[in-house]
Amino acid sequence: MDKYSIIRKIENFAPLHTAEKWDCAGWLVETSKKDINNIMLALTVTQDIVTQARENHCDMIISHHPLFSVPIDYKGIDIYCAHTNMDLADGGTTDSLVKKISLLGLDIKNYIKDEGFVRYAQTNVKTEDFKNILSKISPSFRYTTNNYKSTLTKIAFCAGSGSEFIEQAFEAGADAYVTGDLKFHTALESPIMVFDIGHFESEIQVLEVFRNIIGEDVKYITAKEESPFNTFSVI
Repeated sequence: MDKYSIIRKIENFAPLHTAEKWDCAGWLVETSKKDINNIMLALTVTQDIVTQARENHCDMIISHHPLFSVPIDYKGIDIYCAHTNMDLADGGTTDSLVKKISLLGLDIKNYIKDEGFVRYAQTNVKTEDFKNILSKISPSFRYTTNNYKSTLTKIAFCAGSGSEFIEQAFEAGADAYVTGDLKFHTALESPIMVFDIGHFESEIQVLEVFRNIIGEDVKYITAKEESPFNTFSVI
Protein backbone atom coordinates (compact mmCIF):
# COMPACT_ATOMS: atom_id res chain seq x y z
CA MET A 1 0.00 0.00 0.00
CA ASP A 2 1.17 3.53 -0.73
CA LYS A 3 2.64 4.84 2.52
CA TYR A 4 1.52 8.38 1.78
CA SER A 5 -2.11 7.32 1.57
CA ILE A 6 -1.71 5.81 5.05
CA ILE A 7 -0.27 9.04 6.39
CA ARG A 8 -3.05 11.06 4.76
CA LYS A 9 -5.56 9.03 6.80
CA ILE A 10 -3.70 9.87 9.99
CA GLU A 11 -3.31 13.54 9.15
CA ASN A 12 -6.97 13.83 8.17
CA PHE A 13 -7.76 12.57 11.67
CA ALA A 14 -5.03 14.53 13.47
CA PRO A 15 -3.87 17.41 11.23
CA LEU A 16 -0.13 17.93 11.48
CA HIS A 17 -0.47 21.72 11.65
CA THR A 18 -2.27 21.40 14.99
CA ALA A 19 0.83 19.95 16.69
CA GLU A 20 2.59 22.16 19.21
CA LYS A 21 5.42 24.26 17.73
CA TRP A 22 8.03 22.48 19.87
CA ASP A 23 6.81 19.07 18.79
CA CYS A 24 8.61 16.79 16.32
CA ALA A 25 5.45 15.18 14.97
CA GLY A 26 5.41 13.91 11.40
CA TRP A 27 8.05 12.06 9.44
CA LEU A 28 10.99 11.05 11.62
CA VAL A 29 12.63 8.80 9.05
CA GLU A 30 11.45 8.85 5.42
CA THR A 31 12.99 6.35 3.03
CA SER A 32 12.78 6.39 -0.74
CA LYS A 33 10.40 3.43 -0.93
CA LYS A 34 6.74 4.12 -1.53
CA ASP A 35 4.90 0.86 -0.94
CA ILE A 36 4.37 -0.56 2.55
CA ASN A 37 3.44 -4.17 3.32
CA ASN A 38 3.72 -4.37 7.10
CA ILE A 39 3.47 -1.67 9.79
CA MET A 40 4.49 -1.79 13.43
CA LEU A 41 2.45 0.34 15.83
CA ALA A 42 4.27 1.55 18.93
CA LEU A 43 3.90 4.10 21.67
CA THR A 44 7.63 4.94 21.73
CA VAL A 45 10.37 4.18 19.20
CA THR A 46 13.42 2.63 20.83
CA GLN A 47 16.18 0.40 19.50
CA ASP A 48 14.20 -2.58 20.80
CA ILE A 49 11.13 -1.47 18.83
CA VAL A 50 13.21 -1.11 15.67
CA THR A 51 14.60 -4.62 16.26
CA GLN A 52 11.07 -5.95 16.70
CA ALA A 53 10.06 -4.26 13.44
CA ARG A 54 12.93 -5.94 11.60
CA GLU A 55 12.18 -9.34 13.10
CA ASN A 56 8.54 -9.01 12.02
CA HIS A 57 9.47 -7.78 8.51
CA CYS A 58 7.84 -4.39 9.02
CA ASP A 59 8.57 -1.67 6.47
CA MET A 60 7.32 1.14 8.66
CA ILE A 61 6.81 2.15 12.30
CA ILE A 62 3.98 4.46 13.29
CA SER A 63 4.33 5.78 16.83
CA HIS A 64 2.78 8.27 19.19
CA HIS A 65 6.01 9.61 20.67
CA PRO A 66 8.73 11.17 18.52
CA LEU A 67 12.30 9.91 18.67
CA PHE A 68 14.16 10.92 21.81
CA SER A 69 17.36 9.51 20.38
CA VAL A 70 18.02 8.20 16.90
CA PRO A 71 18.13 4.38 16.92
CA ILE A 72 21.44 2.94 15.79
CA ASP A 73 20.00 0.73 13.07
CA TYR A 74 16.83 2.20 11.58
CA LYS A 75 17.94 2.17 7.94
CA GLY A 76 15.31 0.91 5.54
CA ILE A 77 12.39 1.50 7.92
CA ASP A 78 10.09 4.49 7.63
CA ILE A 79 9.15 6.08 10.97
CA TYR A 80 6.23 8.46 11.43
CA CYS A 81 4.68 9.83 14.62
CA ALA A 82 1.47 11.63 15.53
CA HIS A 83 2.11 13.25 18.90
CA THR A 84 0.49 16.45 20.20
CA ASN A 85 -1.71 16.60 17.10
CA MET A 86 -3.10 13.21 18.14
CA ASP A 87 -3.51 14.47 21.72
CA LEU A 88 -5.63 17.36 20.46
CA ALA A 89 -7.64 15.39 17.89
CA ASP A 90 -11.27 14.52 18.46
CA GLY A 91 -11.12 10.83 19.37
CA GLY A 92 -7.37 10.97 20.01
CA THR A 93 -5.11 10.08 22.93
CA THR A 94 -7.08 11.35 25.94
CA ASP A 95 -10.40 10.39 24.40
CA SER A 96 -9.14 6.82 23.99
CA LEU A 97 -8.16 6.78 27.69
CA VAL A 98 -11.58 8.02 28.80
CA LYS A 99 -13.26 5.50 26.52
CA LYS A 100 -11.27 2.72 28.18
CA ILE A 101 -12.14 3.96 31.67
CA SER A 102 -15.80 4.17 30.67
CA LEU A 103 -15.75 0.59 29.41
CA LEU A 104 -14.24 -0.48 32.73
CA GLY A 105 -17.18 0.94 34.65
CA LEU A 106 -17.20 4.74 34.85
CA ASP A 107 -20.73 5.98 34.15
CA ILE A 108 -20.33 9.25 32.24
CA LYS A 109 -23.37 11.54 32.24
CA ASN A 110 -21.87 14.15 29.94
CA TYR A 111 -18.53 14.34 28.15
CA ILE A 112 -16.97 17.74 27.52
CA LYS A 113 -14.03 18.50 25.20
CA ASP A 114 -12.32 21.84 25.59
CA GLU A 115 -10.23 23.59 22.94
CA GLY A 116 -7.02 22.12 24.31
CA PHE A 117 -5.68 18.90 25.76
CA VAL A 118 -8.07 18.42 28.70
CA ARG A 119 -11.35 16.49 28.65
CA TYR A 120 -14.10 16.50 31.29
CA ALA A 121 -16.55 13.80 32.34
CA GLN A 122 -19.59 14.64 34.40
CA THR A 123 -20.42 11.65 36.54
CA ASN A 124 -21.49 10.58 40.00
CA VAL A 125 -18.97 8.04 41.20
CA LYS A 126 -17.69 7.21 44.65
CA THR A 127 -13.99 7.99 44.91
CA GLU A 128 -13.23 4.48 46.17
CA ASP A 129 -15.09 2.98 43.21
CA PHE A 130 -13.18 5.25 40.81
CA LYS A 131 -9.89 4.11 42.34
CA ASN A 132 -10.91 0.51 41.69
CA ILE A 133 -11.64 1.34 38.06
CA LEU A 134 -8.27 3.05 37.57
CA SER A 135 -6.49 0.08 39.16
CA LYS A 136 -7.59 -2.04 36.19
CA ILE A 137 -5.51 0.21 33.92
CA SER A 138 -2.71 1.06 36.31
CA PRO A 139 -2.46 -1.25 39.35
CA SER A 140 0.23 0.92 40.96
CA PHE A 141 -1.24 4.37 40.30
CA ARG A 142 -0.58 7.21 42.76
CA TYR A 143 -3.04 9.82 43.95
CA THR A 144 -3.27 12.85 46.19
CA THR A 145 -6.03 13.51 48.72
CA ASN A 146 -5.94 17.28 48.28
CA ASN A 147 -9.46 18.64 48.73
CA TYR A 148 -10.68 15.06 49.07
CA LYS A 149 -14.27 14.34 48.10
CA SER A 150 -15.98 11.03 48.69
CA THR A 151 -18.04 11.44 45.51
CA LEU A 152 -16.72 12.82 42.22
CA THR A 153 -19.15 14.66 39.97
CA LYS A 154 -16.71 16.14 37.44
CA ILE A 155 -13.40 14.52 36.50
CA ALA A 156 -10.76 16.05 34.23
CA PHE A 157 -8.47 13.92 32.07
CA CYS A 158 -5.24 14.48 30.16
CA ALA A 159 -3.27 11.46 28.97
CA GLY A 160 0.51 11.61 29.20
CA SER A 161 2.30 14.33 31.11
CA GLY A 162 -0.45 16.84 31.80
CA SER A 163 0.28 18.21 35.27
CA GLU A 164 0.53 21.74 33.86
CA PHE A 165 -3.24 21.74 33.39
CA ILE A 166 -4.22 21.04 37.00
CA GLU A 167 -5.15 24.67 37.66
CA GLN A 168 -7.20 24.74 34.47
CA ALA A 169 -9.07 21.64 35.59
CA PHE A 170 -9.69 23.20 39.01
CA GLU A 171 -11.00 26.43 37.51
CA ALA A 172 -13.33 24.38 35.29
CA GLY A 173 -14.89 22.90 38.43
CA ALA A 174 -13.31 19.45 38.36
CA ASP A 175 -13.27 17.46 41.60
CA ALA A 176 -10.32 15.38 40.42
CA TYR A 177 -7.82 15.13 37.59
CA VAL A 178 -6.35 12.06 35.88
CA THR A 179 -2.95 12.32 34.17
CA GLY A 180 0.63 10.99 34.44
CA ASP A 181 4.14 12.06 35.49
CA LEU A 182 3.11 14.00 38.58
CA LYS A 183 5.99 15.75 40.38
CA PHE A 184 6.29 16.23 44.14
CA HIS A 185 5.72 20.00 44.38
CA THR A 186 2.94 19.87 41.82
CA ALA A 187 1.19 17.18 43.86
CA LEU A 188 1.76 19.10 47.07
CA GLU A 189 0.25 22.31 45.74
CA SER A 190 -2.62 20.86 43.70
CA PRO A 191 -5.99 22.41 44.61
CA ILE A 192 -7.80 19.16 43.74
CA MET A 193 -7.26 15.42 43.88
CA VAL A 194 -4.89 14.15 41.20
CA PHE A 195 -4.59 10.56 40.02
CA ASP A 196 -1.22 9.81 38.44
CA ILE A 197 -1.80 6.59 36.49
CA GLY A 198 1.52 6.74 34.65
CA HIS A 199 2.54 8.15 31.30
CA PHE A 200 2.63 4.77 29.56
CA GLU A 201 -0.62 3.49 31.07
CA SER A 202 -2.51 6.65 30.17
CA GLU A 203 -1.44 6.66 26.52
CA ILE A 204 -1.11 3.05 25.38
CA GLN A 205 -4.80 3.01 24.36
CA VAL A 206 -3.95 5.36 21.47
CA LEU A 207 -2.60 2.42 19.48
CA GLU A 208 -6.20 1.27 19.05
CA VAL A 209 -6.92 4.67 17.49
CA PHE A 210 -4.11 4.14 14.98
CA ARG A 211 -5.47 0.68 14.16
CA ASN A 212 -8.92 2.08 13.45
CA ILE A 213 -7.53 4.88 11.28
CA ILE A 214 -5.31 2.59 9.19
CA GLY A 215 -8.03 0.01 8.66
CA GLU A 216 -7.60 -3.35 6.99
CA ASP A 217 -5.87 -2.22 3.79
CA VAL A 218 -2.41 -3.03 5.15
CA LYS A 219 -1.03 -5.54 7.64
CA TYR A 220 0.08 -4.24 11.01
CA ILE A 221 1.47 -5.59 14.26
CA THR A 222 1.50 -4.01 17.70
CA ALA A 223 4.92 -3.71 19.31
CA LYS A 224 5.63 -5.48 22.57
CA GLU A 225 6.35 -2.69 25.02
CA GLU A 226 5.63 -1.85 28.63
CA SER A 227 6.19 0.86 31.18
CA PRO A 228 9.86 1.28 32.12
CA PHE A 229 8.85 1.34 35.80
CA ASN A 230 8.65 -1.79 37.93
CA THR A 231 6.59 -1.95 41.11
CA PHE A 232 7.58 -3.38 44.48
CA SER A 233 5.20 -4.59 47.14
CA VAL A 234 5.95 -5.71 50.66
CA ILE A 235 4.01 -8.76 51.80
